[in-house]
Amino acid sequence: MGKFDQHHGRFSGHRASWRQALPQRRRRWLGVASGLVGGITLSLGLGWGGAMQAAQNPVIQVGIVQRFGEELQDSLVIEALPGEQLTLRFETSGQPQTVTTTRVVVGVTPTALAEATLKERVVLSNHRSFESAEYSAHQWRERGIEPEIAQPGGWEIWANRAAYDSPLVRRLLVQNLRENGFNEVHLDSRVLSQIPRSYFEANGFRYHRDTLDLQSSGGTMRVIQAGETPVNRVYGGTLRLQPNTYGTYTLVNAVPMETYLRGVVPHEIGPGAPVPAIEAQAILARTYALRNLRRFEIDDYELCADTQCQVYRGLTGTAPVTDRAIVATSGQVLTYQNELVDALYSSTTGGVTAPFSDVWNGPDRPYLRSVVDSVTGAWDLTQRPLNNEENFRAFIGLNRGFNEETWRLFRWRNNSTLTEIAQELRTFLGRRQHPLAGLNRVTAVRVAERAASGRVQALEIETDIGVVRLEKDEIVRVLMAPRSLLFYVDPIYDTATAPTPSGPVLTGYSFVGGGWGHGVGLSQAGSYNLGNLGWSHSRILQFYYPGTTLQPFSDALILWRDPLTSSGAAPSP
Repeated sequence: MGKFDQHHGRFSGHRASWRQALPQRRRRWLGVASGLVGGITLSLGLGWGGAMQAAQNPVIQVGIVQRFGEELQDSLVIEALPGEQLTLRFETSGQPQTVTTTRVVVGVTPTALAEATLKERVVLSNHRSFESAEYSAHQWRERGIEPEIAQPGGWEIWANRAAYDSPLVRRLLVQNLRENGFNEVHLDSRVLSQIPRSYFEANGFRYHRDTLDLQSSGGTMRVIQAGETPVNRVYGGTLRLQPNTYGTYTLVNAVPMETYLRGVVPHEIGPGAPVPAIEAQAILARTYALRNLRRFEIDDYELCADTQCQVYRGLTGTAPVTDRAIVATSGQVLTYQNELVDALYSSTTGGVTAPFSDVWNGPDRPYLRSVVDSVTGAWDLTQRPLNNEENFRAFIGLNRGFNEETWRLFRWRNNSTLTEIAQELRTFLGRRQHPLAGLNRVTAVRVAERAASGRVQALEIETDIGVVRLEKDEIVRVLMAPRSLLFYVDPIYDTATAPTPSGPVLTGYSFVGGGWGHGVGLSQAGSYNLGNLGWSHSRILQFYYPGTTLQPFSDALILWRDPLTSSGAAPSP
C-alpha cells in the first residue's frame, strides 16, 4: 500500500458469516466496552456510544515479526508496562504450564538434528505482490497443479507440499513443467543438519519451547526487537510466538480490529491530514484488513505489519485526531454489491489512478477505474488516452491543476546507468533461475506496451544474450529508478568524450514519471487536497471508488469473493 513514511482459505462466494468463513481457531470475537480498547482507555472525550457490537470488532491475527530466527542473533524483549504483569502459557511434556513475570527475553539457538533432513519445495513462480501471486495460483490450479501461496521473503507460489511429497515426484514435476516451457519453475532444495530453536527466559529460568502465548494484566505489552536500530513498540491484545513454514518463527499479535486501526491510520495517512481524509483512510484500512485475512493462511495468521499489507505499529504513535476518526467511522466499511471492496490505495498516483489490471494480472474491479486526480478538469482521458506516447509525455509535463501537485513525488526523474540496470536484472533473474541470468550487459531499454491510464504494461530490456520482458508490477520490483509504472524512458549518452564513428555512446536511461506506488484507488496525497477543500469522507471515497456503498460491517456482507470464479453479481441471501 502507499505509505506516508515513504512506502506505501478462500472464503468462496457465499454470503457467509464470519464464523462460517474463518477457521475454527480464528472464530474469536471481542465485545469492547465503552471507552476501552485493548486495555487502553481513550480518555480523549471520544466516547464509544455504548458497547460496540462484537461482529464489528473481531480479533485479527497480525504477524508483527514474521521470520524471527533467520539470524541466530535475533532477540526480542517483551515487557509488561509499569504496574502490570505478564502471564505466559506453554506446554511442558504435553501438559499446560503457566508462569507469571514482568519481562521475557526470547531468542534462538542452533539445534543439531539427529540426522540430516532434506527440505525442499517446487517454486512455480515469484511475485512482487500478493495480488499477482493470487492470480498466478489460480492459473496453476487451472493447469491441474494445486498451489500454495507463501512468503519466505518475496511472494512465491509453491506446488502443494502434501500433494508432491517425495523427492522423485517433485523432480518429475519440475522436469515436466520445464519441458513444457515453464523455464522459471525450480526446486528449492536444502539439506539441514541443524535448525534454529526458540527459547524464552523468565524469572531466571530458560525454557526451550516452539510456542508461547503471552497476555498482560493491563491488556498491553512492550516489544523490543534488537538490531542496529532497535524497534520499541507497545501492542494491545495478546501475543503468540509460533513456528512458521520457513523453519523460523512468527510473533503474532491477536488484536481487536478497532485497536489495530489505531496502529495503522496515523502511519498510513499521517495525523496532519485533514479530518475527512483521515476518516476515509480509517474506513479503507478497516475494509482492507477484513477483506485480506486470507493472505498468510500457510502460516496460520492473517495479516502482516508492513507495506505488503498495511503499516501497523501497535499503540506506538497513536494520535488523538486519528483516534477520533476511527471512532467517528466505527464499524464502517466500503462495499460494492454487498461485498467488501478491494480497498487499495497508494501514497501518490501521479495525477491519474489505475485500474486493477494495469498493475496486476487478473480481472478488473468495476469500482477501480482510471480517475484523473483533479477537481479542475486538468486532463480528459476520453479525448486523450495515455496509451498514446505523445499524450503521455504531455501529461507528465503538466505539474499544475492536480490534487497532488504540491507533493514531492507527484513528478520525478531518476537516472540509471546500463551497468546498474544490468546488475538489477541479473540479481532478479538469478533468484528465479532464469535462463538469461548470465547476461553481461544491457544494450537497450524500451516501453513495449502502455495502458490507457499511462501505466507501463511491458518493458523490454535488450541484453547481450537475449531480450528480457518485464510486465506490470514486476518492473518496479526489478528496477530501482522508476517509482511507479507511470513513466517513460529517455536515453542518456556520453557527451564528455569524442563521438565514436558509429555515433554517441549510450550510457543509461532517464526514467521520467509521476507518483509513488501502484496508483490504484485512493491517493493519500490527493485526499489531503480534497479534505482541505471541505469534501466529506464519503465524497472522497466516491471520487476514488465510484459506484461503491458505505455501510456498517455485518455478517450479511461478503468478505471476499474470488473475481476469477464469480460473475460479479451478489448471491441471493
